[in-house]
Amino acid sequence: MSGLRPEVTAASRIVVKVGSSSLTTAAGGIDPERVRRLVDVLASVRARGAEVVLVSSGAIAAGLAPLGLARRPRGLAAQQAAASVGQGLLVHRYTEELARHGLIAGQVLLTVDDVTRRAHYRNAHQTLAELLHLGVLPVVNENDTVATHEIRFGDNDRLAALVAQMVHADLLVLLSDVDGLYDGHPSQPGTQMLTDVRSEADLAGVQIGSVGAAGVGTGGMVTKVEAARIATGAGIPVVLTSSDNAAAALGGDAVGTLFHATGKRRPTRLLWLAHATEPKGRLLLDAGAARAVVSRGASLLAAGLTGAEGAFEAGDPVDLVDPAGTSVARGLVNFDASEVPGLLGKSSAALLAEFGEGYDRVVIHRDDLVLL
Repeated sequence: MSGLRPEVTAASRIVVKVGSSSLTTAAGGIDPERVRRLVDVLASVRARGAEVVLVSSGAIAAGLAPLGLARRPRGLAAQQAAASVGQGLLVHRYTEELARHGLIAGQVLLTVDDVTRRAHYRNAHQTLAELLHLGVLPVVNENDTVATHEIRFGDNDRLAALVAQMVHADLLVLLSDVDGLYDGHPSQPGTQMLTDVRSEADLAGVQIGSVGAAGVGTGGMVTKVEAARIATGAGIPVVLTSSDNAAAALGGDAVGTLFHATGKRRPTRLLWLAHATEPKGRLLLDAGAARAVVSRGASLLAAGLTGAEGAFEAGDPVDLVDPAGTSVARGLVNFDASEVPGLLGKSSAALLAEFGEGYDRVVIHRDDLVLL
């Protein structure tokens, strides 16, 4: 075991993300041999006692050849049609290959709503937890058949990081067509791979361009580094390497780039709030309120409000903005946007006297608030 990465060998729950280019042929159809090799690796991880969640791209790419399409279509309707055809083919292939190892595949299709709406997030979390409890290997993908340009992840790298948080994973492994993170374009002479990234300082000067397969995939190196930031900030280390290195990477060998965890594990709902929500509006704070929220971990009171922007309702996520215009926190607001103007700068006692019982509550409770 000497020389192996303990972050990998000690992980008991692992999320593995594989990109379209690692699963399909140049013509766009599923490559059975590539799928078989990947499943063999995942089965070996399961055999040593670790749980695995697979976040798999490839639905749209898998549907191209059957539909006679030469390349990924640009139109949304055509992409959705390809996904509709390809998703069944992709999961059928995984199901057959996993069955060779006595494993059961469980398809989980997610949309942005499933990680940005609190109730949906909780339901998705419970479903994945139960699948793992039952010994199923979940195969997760974005529901490309119904997703629109306005409500989609855009790539499965970010989805994988959010899923890793959702299932409380110990490790995230991003497999692509590039064997690691380089300090420049891998094709340029003199570029070197970063074997370890321990902080943002290690990324200084690194040219993170859109390196990747432009023909069938949507993600590039930018999305993979951003996914690594999300996961490591939540205490989850990340290994980035090529699908050809999958066996070595999941075996603990020092291949690819290891992004070390930079943050601490937090409750699932705070991870959801920090990384999986889009703010519906903004609350403007005075200097004292901003200081209390950031430095003392205090709840937000109406007395510290100076204004509000956006059309939000009670329970929606909103950003808290300091006098300099910086979003310092995000939280679940207890009032509708239409109610906020009447609250500005007023103490809880004044609100109780003016509006009656119920209006003396905090605008955002500290338990529903996360610093950005």
